[in-house]
Amino acid sequence: MLSKRLLLRATTGKTAVALSRGWAATIPQTKRAAFHSTCLLQAETVKVPQMAESITEGTLKSWLKQVGDSVAADEEVATIETDKIDVSVNAPTAGKIVELLAGEEDTVTVGQDLFRIEPGEGGAAASPPPSSEPKEDTPKEKKDEPKQAEPEKKDAPKSAPPPPPKQEAKKESKPEPKSSPAPSTPGSRNETRVKMNRMRLRIAERLKESQNAAASLTTFNEIDMSSLIDLRKRYKDAILKEHDVKLGYMSAFAKACTLALKEIPSANASIEGDEIVYRDYVDLSVAVATPKGLVTPVVRNAESLGFVGIEKEIAALGKKARDGKLTLEDMAGGTFTISNGGVFGSLYGTPIINLPQSAVLGMHAIKDRPVVVDGQIVVRPIMVVALTYDHRLLDGREAVTFLVKVKEYLEDPRKMLLAN
Repeated sequence: MLSKRLLLRATTGKTAVALSRGWAATIPQTKRAAFHSTCLLQAETVKVPQMAESITEGTLKSWLKQVGDSVAADEEVATIETDKIDVSVNAPTAGKIVELLAGEEDTVTVGQDLFRIEPGEGGAAASPPPSSEPKEDTPKEKKDEPKQAEPEKKDAPKSAPPPPPKQEAKKESKPEPKSSPAPSTPGSRNETRVKMNRMRLRIAERLKESQNAAASLTTFNEIDMSSLIDLRKRYKDAILKEHDVKLGYMSAFAKACTLALKEIPSANASIEGDEIVYRDYVDLSVAVATPKGLVTPVVRNAESLGFVGIEKEIAALGKKARDGKLTLEDMAGGTFTISNGGVFGSLYGTPIINLPQSAVLGMHAIKDRPVVVDGQIVVRPIMVVALTYDHRLLDGREAVTFLVKVKEYLEDPRKMLLAN
């Protein structure tokens, strides 16, 4: 590493003074370039990391560090957005960032040079701390500094105080009335164009692929939620206290679906080439809305979990999704999907199949409605559920039977305890 003393020896006169003070303002351009290249020779080049087998490129979304910033080992330096997840690029060692080799919104590929870091607690590219500057100042400079500082202090009180308050007062009073009507101007025809992020592009591609590939058909049914609502009211506080997890409706729907999938295995199957793949396990994809788009993290072996276990898994995956911490492993696979549009107030909807799966269940909002029970009109909390299925795998009889099974389990949750 070049030291400041060696650099001072390599320069003379005013250049040396500039180095001792802040170093780079008056250094000749050729010498600055030579010094910069020397720093880079000592620096380590960090490349775009491997992201996944199917991902070879991404968009550099943001730099969290800039040139001259110190970083610790494994500290995040940049974020790369792919069509599935956000990938963090961390510093391989402690040191200082000396060069950024790509700009934000650039497309970067795996193995491409991304930035350079100079190992160590302080890099040669960093400017010296202010406390060390006076020690290396020459005697002439020390005598000159107070002379230059004195007139600045004398001029400041004469010129500085009067103008600022007047200018600030004018700026604070005038812009407010002018800026307030601007956003509410009637007849505005402004347009804003925003580039689609990679995840949104991928979602659009997969949804269109699903429409083109699957023979999609949707069947509906209504579920009386009275028993499930009563069950939740009875035990939600005890479960929260004992297991530190909120008991919602999703766990009941997930459990009911896993039981129904055992009876209708084709709803848990997929088509691969000219074969149908049946599974004796359920990897449940749960649709989660994030600022970047809809993602479907997977609850593994949901058939072996109870209400509490499912709620814990869903809560953990949901938090990771909102924090942008989902990994490819969290979203890979999935044999059946549940989408809950009811949390946003949806009453009816036809969910789209998440290929290569064969079916998806759509939940909707719970609303009080008049229904006939034992010949009497009563008010009950009703949820409309929808099952979109691939008619290439499921016939109408199987799809309707599946949805009826789910309805029966949810309208009398005790049946889930008796199911095999």
